[in-house]
Amino acid sequence: MRFFRAVLAVLQPLSPGAAAWLTERLFFTAPRRRASAAGRAALAGARRFTLRVDGRRVVGWRWGDPDAPVVYLAHGWASRGSRLAAFSAPLLAAGYSVVAYDAPGHGASGWGMSSMPDFARTLTAIVAREGRGDVPRAVIAHSFGCSGTALAMSWGLEVERLVFLAPAADPPAWVVPFARAVGLRPDVLDRMRARSERRLRIRWTDVNVCDIARRFANPPPLLIVHDNQDETVAAHDGAAIAAAWPRAQLVRTAGLGHRGVTHDPEIIRQVVDFIVGTPLEPSRRTSEAQRLEYELFYREERVSSATRAY
Repeated sequence: MRFFRAVLAVLQPLSPGAAAWLTERLFFTAPRRRASAAGRAALAGARRFTLRVDGRRVVGWRWGDPDAPVVYLAHGWASRGSRLAAFSAPLLAAGYSVVAYDAPGHGASGWGMSSMPDFARTLTAIVAREGRGDVPRAVIAHSFGCSGTALAMSWGLEVERLVFLAPAADPPAWVVPFARAVGLRPDVLDRMRARSERRLRIRWTDVNVCDIARRFANPPPLLIVHDNQDETVAAHDGAAIAAAWPRAQLVRTAGLGHRGVTHDPEIIRQVVDFIVGTPLEPSRRTSEAQRLEYELFYREERVSSATRAY
């Protein structure tokens, strides 16, 4: 970031348009990370497939009986499908088929920029290819993958049950710390936002997950798991979505962090029980007190964020 901050310090006064072009690519390009040994081992037992989404190569994997109800695994930003592979064996044991994939710009899929609409279009295409016309039993999504899943549903994707692990409520808000880190001028940020909206054919103001949730007429049941010490996505994002989603249950954890919720054995058990249809214990459901706590906190937070925005 220090390097790009130095480049932009020179480029922004000379050519704001070129600076916007560069920062759009920086903001929408995810770092590539290798799969863990456990993830690679899990994928080795799956059937690999490829498809093209908007002309880009996407790689996916499927476990289990092709005629069984399907659960889809949607990873987060700068991650890959194997991040959620710990769910595959328990879901297979429960009688489901499991599909994971790497979103565009991630993992084994094609290189380049990625975005919430790219995540949404990819999930929709994967379901169309692997679902054979059936409504998915569930989607288990992590972090930014939750945002893409919500957007896909707003475009018509049907799902029987949803699980959001450490969900991000308002991905465009991430541009504020990014802009500060690279020393981005407000006028260049405006140019960058306009460029991306034209390219993606969607406005940044239309991708807030809470706003999307409020527009659903009859959303499926949603289980949200969010750790109080999440170092990447603040825990109040999960509470925000739970408050906006009519049929949401919120489970709070402590000490798992942002990635721990994707492989903790107790969380996996609860998620599989939820997908099967076993009701959560009353103590684990979202209480009215939690909703009120969120409404008070998040209203103040949104006002505060608006005053900090560029």
